[in-house]
This record gives sequence, structure tokens and C-alpha cells, in this order.
Amino acid sequence: MVLHLFTLFITAVLTQNIALTYLLGMCPFISLSRSLKTATGMGFAVIFVVTLTSAINWPIYNLLLVPNGAEIIYFIVFIIVIAATVQLVEMLMERFFPILQAAFGIFLPLITVNCTVLAVSLFMVIREYGFIETIVFAFGSAVGWMMAIVIVAGINEKLKLIGEIPKGMKGPGIIMTTAGIIALAFMGFAGMVRI
Repeated sequence: MVLHLFTLFITAVLTQNIALTYLLGMCPFISLSRSLKTATGMGFAVIFVVTLTSAINWPIYNLLLVPNGAEIIYFIVFIIVIAATVQLVEMLMERFFPILQAAFGIFLPLITVNCTVLAVSLFMVIREYGFIETIVFAFGSAVGWMMAIVIVAGINEKLKLIGEIPKGMKGPGIIMTTAGIIALAFMGFAGMVRI
């Protein structure tokens, strides 16, 4: 069981990276990967929200919706849980990290509609994970998303120091190109882990 959970975590981080393999969560990924500090802060916020919402959504789905034959509304329920969790994160950041919250601007509330958060809960349903598997997968997916955005932000900051980026590649162009090259590198892990 422990080996299975470890494999699930490594798979979620590397070989099935939610940002680089499924291309989910690209709006904040592109917008916030210009600064390493902002990308790191957003990564931690996504880890917290994804893990917490998955831990809340699993019992709601499996212990409340399925026994009552109400699986049809799980999309709505998941979105409500995600919105409430993001509001909690926003209140905590406003109270304890106001500078970081100001740096996020509109993108912190947009975690609510970040498809990464919803996708992890949907994968939990589709793949029929147990509670512990859901937590491990959610945490691994969020860590993978954070790792991807931090790597791209670090490379982006280094490229700014060089200053030789062609005009047409500046902004989202260079970020998506960098993410594509990193995704190719992550494909090398595909033979390492299989679940």
C-alpha cells in the first residue's frame, strides 16, 4: 500500500504533471510565472486549495452524494467547495500575507475557476480513488503544478537577465515555449513509473 501511494505521488508530480501533461491551470501559470516569488506563493496557495478541496470533496461525493443517488450534482458541489476554500485562503492571505495577496491581484480569486483544482477532484471520481489515494494524488498534482510554475518562472527570470528574447516571443510566447521544453523533459520520466 505504501509503495502504491508513493508511486501515485511520483506519477502525479512527474509523469502525469497536471500542468505539463494535461495543460490544466494555464491562465495563472502564464500570468504568474514572470516572477519567482509570485510563482512560489501561488504554488503554495494551489497546494493548500487542491489538497483541502479534495479532502472535503471525497467524503461529500462518496458518503453523501453516491448513497443518495445524487451523483449528477457533483460538479456543482465541487465548485461550491472550491469557491469556499479559495475564499478562506484569500482571507488568510489578506490577514497574514497582504503583500503577497496584492501581488496576486485578481489571480487569487481566479483559483476558484482554475481548472487544476476541479480536475483533481474529477480525477478522484473517474479513477475511483479511496480517501488516502485522493489526498496523495491531490497533493502530488499540486506539487507538480507548483514545480512546473516555479521552474518556468526561474527560467523566465534568467532569460530577462540575458535580454536577447525576440520581440514576438516576449511574454506568454516564451513562457509557453519554456513550458513545452520542460514538458518534453518530463516525458523522460514516463518509463520510470507506471500505475
